[in-house]
Amino acid sequence: MSWLKKLVTLMIFGTLLSVFLIVAFYFYVKDDLPNEDSIRDVRFQIPMRVYTAEGELISQFGEKRRDPVLYSEIPQALKDAIIATEDSRFYDHFGIDPIGVVRSALVVISTGRKAQGASTITMQLARNVFLSLDKRWMRKIKEIYIALHIEQIMSKEEILTLYLNKIPFGNRAFGIGAAAQVYYGKDISELTLPQLAMIAGIPKATTRYNPIRNPDLAKWRRNVVLGRMFAVGAIDKQTYEEAKLAPITAKLHGAKITAPAPYVAEQVRKEMVDRYGLEKAYTEGFNVYTTINGDAQVAARKAVRNNIHSYDETF
Repeated sequence: MSWLKKLVTLMIFGTLLSVFLIVAFYFYVKDDLPNEDSIRDVRFQIPMRVYTAEGELISQFGEKRRDPVLYSEIPQALKDAIIATEDSRFYDHFGIDPIGVVRSALVVISTGRKAQGASTITMQLARNVFLSLDKRWMRKIKEIYIALHIEQIMSKEEILTLYLNKIPFGNRAFGIGAAAQVYYGKDISELTLPQLAMIAGIPKATTRYNPIRNPDLAKWRRNVVLGRMFAVGAIDKQTYEEAKLAPITAKLHGAKITAPAPYVAEQVRKEMVDRYGLEKAYTEGFNVYTTINGDAQVAARKAVRNNIHSYDETF
């Protein structure tokens, strides 16, 4: 029985050491952790949009494309795709997935390399919102504690909504609303299952799986997402087989400017920057409505163009 006593002693010692390290690391990083107010008050960097009096888009200013959506507006197929691919036990864990951690550790031990990720959706949210993307151990430790804190103060629906509105999708698109507009020129609710699966596959590597830059790799990744959805029972076999044969339809779409008036837009931009500063003007999501009439603006531009042309012909 001596070996059994040694094993039990070793397990007790290992448990106590683990608890000590968890507590010690917490007190070491707690001053750097965000508080509840800062977590709940996460702000989106939404571009400024300039409209006519009737609500037609004149121009848009801002580095990031973003169109936040509510939880109720997220298609169920997209929720299923993201969860099946990124974090299949999302609704069951407390911010950290112990099964995923053990699986990842076993892969490292058996192969000597990291081939399985253990980051949950909550951990990814913590990293994208509150931390840098470097791979230092201290960043990972902070990521874990922030994820645990997020799970304590936010519901799973709130976490998933914030995650889907914050993460990058390439081509300056942040969040699923902007991704739908950038790649398909549509509202997220109008996309088909293959298109939603395509979007769900991009965050893994926004450059590598970008359907504009690497359509073949993006299609392969899309089919991986569809395969995961089939594996967890989110779609049936027939739906899976049909969806994975769908062609790539993604194209780069700009902002839908329906009433171009660049001189007016520039005057509005200058005024907003003077009032609020450059950063706020470009990121606070201002919607500026002018007195410009869209039809009159089109007619005026046409009249100027025709008269300049007539003047050139006359002289």
